Formats: sequence, structure tokens, C-alpha cells
Amino acid sequence: MKLITITQPAFFEGEAEAITSLFDAGLEILHLRKPGASYEDMEQLLNRLPPEYLKRIVTHEHFQLASFQNLKGIHLNGRNPAAPAGFTGHISRSCHSLEEVVKYKATCDYVFLSPIYDSISKEGYPSAYTTDSLQKARQAGIIDAKVMALGGVTAAHFPEISSLGFGGAVLLGDIWKRTGTDFIGHFKELLRAASLF
Repeated sequence: MKLITITQPAFFEGEAEAITSLFDAGLEILHLRKPGASYEDMEQLLNRLPPEYLKRIVTHEHFQLASFQNLKGIHLNGRNPAAPAGFTGHISRSCHSLEEVVKYKATCDYVFLSPIYDSISKEGYPSAYTTDSLQKARQAGIIDAKVMALGGVTAAHFPEISSLGFGGAVLLGDIWKRTGTDFIGHFKELLRAASLF
């Protein structure tokens, strides 16, 4: 099972070091999501990361960074719904309904479907799907390896996420609420747990 991590929306002290330590521990893909951040602030964070890790980063903002910094690619969403003309790199997209998955999956490398569980990082943001509706979506071929589960995901959900046919899980709250002593230890446990599926 693929594991993807999204950054916190706001910059924080020591963020470059925290991101670097996640990559050092085995993180495959990081989504850089900073709504409202300036190009300069985004670039400053990227410049503080080891160059070899930049190709594992997908940006949600300032898509020109993808070319200038040799990033993995771009992520489309409600704020930034279209890829720049002629862009040929990796494209992923946020989906908030099964209908959106059907509409966008074919033109993306993968899509996020959310919220699958009650959000950890956004209070009062409950799950939007029943297990039954997700099982039916899997049977209909809507959920497959190109669809990543986002929203309230913890290691306890990995067996269900796998059985529902998702290609992976997207982590946000469960990672960043632990920045501190057990931060990387916890991430390594998540990687171990994901490798079982």
C-alpha cells in the first residue's frame, strides 16, 4: 500500500528538518500544500531540503515550482483546478465525491478521495461515505489502485482501506500531531503497517 503525506497548511519552525527526516525514514511522496503561501515562501522551504528529495514532492500551489525545482509534479484542486498549458509531468487531484473520481481518474496519475474517516486535522469534518457505498464503488471499478484514501487515516484503518481496493492512504493529522520525540518512530511504524497490505 502506497503511503503519501501532506504538509501542514501553515509553515512551522523546523519544518524543513521534519520533512527531511520523513524522507530519510522512507517517505516516498510528499504533497506540499500551503494555501495562501507566497511563491517565495514555498521556494524558501524547498531550498532548505536536500536536492535529491525534491523529485518526491508534489506541489498544490505555484505550479511553476514543479519545473523550476524539478519536483515530482502538481496536484489539482478547487483552488487550482487546471494544469498549466503543455504540462506533461505527474498530475494528481483532490476528489470529494465518487462522481469526481469517475470524471478525473483517467487523466491523473492518482486521485485523493476524501473524507473517508472523520478528520483528525479539521474539527467537525466527518466521513462522507459509508463502508457499504465504498464497497459498491470498488465493485463498480470506481475505487482502484489509482484512488488514495484521505481523511482521518491511521494505521488502524489500513486493513479496511486495502480491502476496499484503495491504492494507498494519505496521512496528515496522524503524522503532524506527533511532531516531537516519537514523530519518526511513529512514521516508521506506519510504513511497516502499510507494507503488510
